[in-house]
Amino acid sequence: MDIDKLIDARCSVRKFHKKKPNYRDIIEAIDAGRKAPLAGNIPCVKFILIDDPEIIASLAQASQQKFVAEAHYVVAVCSNKKDVVNSYYERGERYVKQQAGAAIENFLLKLVDLKLATCWVGAFIDEQVKRILKVPASVDVEAFFPIGYPLLKEKQKKKPDLD
Repeated sequence: MDIDKLIDARCSVRKFHKKKPNYRDIIEAIDAGRKAPLAGNIPCVKFILIDDPEIIASLAQASQQKFVAEAHYVVAVCSNKKDVVNSYYERGERYVKQQAGAAIENFLLKLVDLKLATCWVGAFIDEQVKRILKVPASVDVEAFFPIGYPLLKEKQKKKPDLD
């Protein structure tokens, strides 16, 4: 699929088909995220692939998003700012967020290319999610993404005009 079609096809999906995706496809999407630009070529973003239904249900509860529990897989995207901040001081904080956003967008577009769907979940109780995923205090959970095949054919909502 060409990039314009991928961008146009990407949308948030909250209803998933019962069919379980192949985890190798999700690894392929994570690999696309890994190829995003890096400030100073310093990697700071990590992906956690979760397939345990109990952990996924706990993430649904921590985000108050029931649909998360319907997914067979969830990918959490985390960032560790230490090395980037050591190199770029206060601007490093900004670069970490930019790197995470770029990695996430690559990941999302690859999921669309693989006919998979997700919804960006960024509202959650940070401490609870860190505890569930056993993420160290020094690492930020940027967002997580329940993944599956879309149950219905969703259409991307209208975006702002180019002007």
